[in-house]
Amino acid sequence: MNERLRPDFLAVARLSRAGQFKEAMAALRGIGLGGRAGNAAEAFKQPHMPDVARGFLERAMAAGARLPGAAPSPVVRVPDGARFETRNYANEHGSRSYKLYIPGGYTGQAVPLVVMLHGCTQSPDDFAVGTRMNALAERHSFVVAYPAQTRAANSSGCWNWFNPADQQRDRGEPSIVAGLTRQIAGDVRIDTARIYVAGLSAGGAAAAVMADAYPDLYAAVGVHSGLACGAARDVASAFTAMRQGGPAGASRRGRSVPTIVFHGDSDPTVHHVNGDRIVAQAAAGELDVATRSEAGGLRFTRSIQTDAAGRVVLEQWVVHGAGHAWFGGDPAGSYTDPRGPDASSEMVRFFVQHSLG
Repeated sequence: MNERLRPDFLAVARLSRAGQFKEAMAALRGIGLGGRAGNAAEAFKQPHMPDVARGFLERAMAAGARLPGAAPSPVVRVPDGARFETRNYANEHGSRSYKLYIPGGYTGQAVPLVVMLHGCTQSPDDFAVGTRMNALAERHSFVVAYPAQTRAANSSGCWNWFNPADQQRDRGEPSIVAGLTRQIAGDVRIDTARIYVAGLSAGGAAAAVMADAYPDLYAAVGVHSGLACGAARDVASAFTAMRQGGPAGASRRGRSVPTIVFHGDSDPTVHHVNGDRIVAQAAAGELDVATRSEAGGLRFTRSIQTDAAGRVVLEQWVVHGAGHAWFGGDPAGSYTDPRGPDASSEMVRFFVQHSLG
């Protein structure tokens, strides 16, 4: 045995491969990490954790496992004239707080809105820093909302994309996110034809749900390292979908929502085939390879589909050799990779080409 691989991590890897998820989770909780068992932030720093164990730990958090110890959120720097405010929304299905970024260039004119759904263990501040979306909002004059999942709803702070009650219009978490979207449009002068939603990992899966449930509210969707709407129906099927891909399922959309997808083909947490499933759910046929290139030290393949007018309505970015992280992100935020194509900039470029009506 390689002495550099701790036996307890090897046990997690063995149990995960065997599909014994409860036993693997118990083994993870029993690992002493700096004197604090089950500290997720410390666990990811372990240099000799096998990839399969690291991937299982991330999948466990995406399915709601409680692993305390995440690092505090980084500080969000707000330029003069801009605002980054904490607000709240509540309806009969629950309540959520959210951070709202209003750029300095906003003077009451109608502007687009981008709703950003964070991944597991992340916070609105962490996601804002990691994606650099506020800087783009400042540059292009749009508003950004960052809803915050509660630990009461999911102990790892994940959006519950795998629960049937949280996959439906006017039910559960979709109703809350849609409700706060509409609340913002009433509080700030938003161009309601140009509202977009995007997310990472569990937040990416939740963004796919939002596009499926509310095609009349969101003009386009961005899914980064996520899963298709309906890919899972419970925690067990969520693990399966993340590990080997879930079913694409039939879209319930009243209209085809323009979609942009990013996924690393070496993602150990959410298998890259899930990106294909999202595309299959959104596509009306085969995609054409538009670009094979390199950005920031990583190769990528960009495939597209156009409508009858020649407008790109679907983009799939496969980043080769990349893992589970927001590409082109700020390393001050969690789950980011500063290499590769700038996912935030490309999403904004894609979004502004689309509007409702």
